[in-house]
Amino acid sequence: MAKNHVEEFRGDLKEFHEMTEKFYAGEVTVPQYKSFSGGFGSYAQRGGERSMLRLRLTGGEIDREDLQFIVDAIKRHRIDRVHLTTCQSVQFHDLTKETVCQLIEEAFDHGIITRGGGGDYPRNVMCSPLSGVEAGECFDVMPYAKEAADYALGLIHTVKLPRKLKICFENGVRNDTHATFRDMGFIACKDGTFLVYVAGGLGSNPKMGVQVAEGVEPSRILYYIRSMVDMFTEYGEYEKRAASRSRYLQNTLGVDGIRNVFAEKLAHNLAQGGLDIQAATEEITKTGDGTIHDSRVIPQKQDGLYAVAYHPCGGNVSTDFFDRLLGVIRRMEAVRVRITPDEGMYIINLTAKEAKAVLQVTDDGAQTLFERSVACIGAATCQVGIGKSQELLAACLNRVKQENFADGVLPQIHISGCPSSCSAHQIGTIGMRGGKKPTPEGPKFSFAVYEGGCPAFGEEQFGTDLANILEEDIPEFLVTLGRAVAEKGMTYEQFRANYPERVREIAGQFG
Repeated sequence: MAKNHVEEFRGDLKEFHEMTEKFYAGEVTVPQYKSFSGGFGSYAQRGGERSMLRLRLTGGEIDREDLQFIVDAIKRHRIDRVHLTTCQSVQFHDLTKETVCQLIEEAFDHGIITRGGGGDYPRNVMCSPLSGVEAGECFDVMPYAKEAADYALGLIHTVKLPRKLKICFENGVRNDTHATFRDMGFIACKDGTFLVYVAGGLGSNPKMGVQVAEGVEPSRILYYIRSMVDMFTEYGEYEKRAASRSRYLQNTLGVDGIRNVFAEKLAHNLAQGGLDIQAATEEITKTGDGTIHDSRVIPQKQDGLYAVAYHPCGGNVSTDFFDRLLGVIRRMEAVRVRITPDEGMYIINLTAKEAKAVLQVTDDGAQTLFERSVACIGAATCQVGIGKSQELLAACLNRVKQENFADGVLPQIHISGCPSSCSAHQIGTIGMRGGKKPTPEGPKFSFAVYEGGCPAFGEEQFGTDLANILEEDIPEFLVTLGRAVAEKGMTYEQFRANYPERVREIAGQFG
């Protein structure tokens, strides 16, 4: 992270400390504090007695020095809850007033900026987690994500956005970061250029993105980001917060209008000049010998090197995990951690021998597709949450484990505690959104269940409503569905393709 940004934002921390003191003294309300503190990557948790802090980590990348900082922070402040987010960040939870104020200073001292980690700002820039090492990728997009992140930080003091702006980069393989339906997505092509999509997003009134450019030279990406910012600030909604996200530009400008306005802004910015970049791709010179085969090991495009996948339940990492991982990789050359958009991580650039050691230290994570399910932090922690996403996921995992289903019988599910879609429930094979449902005994917590969502390139679609199921019944719904799939000797995807009406029938039994 550029040190000039650290110094640029350090002066803001005085105001953060003052407002945090006022909040915990009861001098400002929860909404007032939320609207302020979010811009520093921090929010008060439900109940207002503790805070969280979100680290800004471009592309979710953590090197050994960053890992050491995380380990030291957890130990020094006795942090007992750490969460990996769907925007490739690390969140520290249950922080006291004193801890959050000290920790944000320490993060800045280390070079990790939390500014813009929340609030109405350019957020953490996302990137394909295996960029640079993935077989079949078009090219390494991580250097461009880092350039974009540096530029976006520079906008925080100079531009007032209507709402947050999420930018992501895809290496052209899977669409892990949802580049075709984010506020702004850059997608690598085989010819070394980018496709650019804008004005997409999940949540209320979700929209697929609008393609506004193709054949974009990587050296010119900042012109496109500036043009998106200019369009959003001129035509975005500043008064009605619910309509302030960039996807609502599709309602006000229309698809053709977005393309025309974007083209006008781009022409102006190109004429102005000054935003060309030269991003150097990191060359991995490390080599390895030997082979290793495991369902969590991915061969890299570099001969003899591997990545190991690790997915803790619900993205919740045990407090000693980072310390144990650092102890294993400390002397391994070029090894890095990449947080994934589904609350997991990859440890990359490993030899076969190193991968074996990393497998051992990560053996407490998910072993099946279903166990890699995603859940937002949920209403027990989040101020705006309705459903307790993490508790529901834990109940589902515990119940399903008793059935001993084969891998693939149940898919990865996505659980959001409210319509905000922080778990991306709208594009999950099965997605769930927290709410309440009327019953003869009065309203009870429930989850609206969606089915058939897909983020893959060329197959993007939002899930359709399946049923509204009481929270207490969802584990049995999944078990009943899994039994039906297992009886056919199929995976869930095969079952759904052959018996789509059966999925709906089973959901209807519970909804």
